[in-house]
Formats: sequence, structure tokens, C-alpha cells
Amino acid sequence: MPVKPKWQQIADHIRSQIESGELGPGDRLPSTAQLRDQYKVSTTVVRQAVLVLQTQGVVQGVHGLGVFVADQDETAGGS
Repeated sequence: MPVKPKWQQIADHIRSQIESGELGPGDRLPSTAQLRDQYKVSTTVVRQAVLVLQTQGVVQGVHGLGVFVADQDETAGGS
């Protein structure tokens, strides 16, 4: 079985933190720099992981403030 790309591993890890309740609705994700250092990857890899989570409605970016865990009750029926 092929190894998942780093961005997918990061997205999966953040998603599991949300599903487990470690990160809850409205919680701010670590900054891009913090995630980059934590996972030992490039900024581009972190941004790809966050973009995937945003596209899936798991997190929401707020310009100038950061990326926050989305309220799943609001996003579940919104599409």
C-alpha cells in the first residue's frame, strides 16, 4: 500500500483531533509556522493540508486571525 502524501497525513491527523474532541468548534489551529515545525514539512505542505480541510468544511479560515474548527452542526446541512 502506498504511503499517503505528507499533506494528507497532516489533514488526517487534524481531522482525528477534531473527531476525538481534542479540538472543538471555534478552536484555533496552530499557525502555519507551528504546524510546519511540528510536522517537519514545508509551508506549502501545511497550506495544502489546511486547504483540503477548508474545502471539506472541517475548518474555516478567517483572514488575519487564523484557521478555526468549523461548527459541524452548521456545516453538515449547509451544502
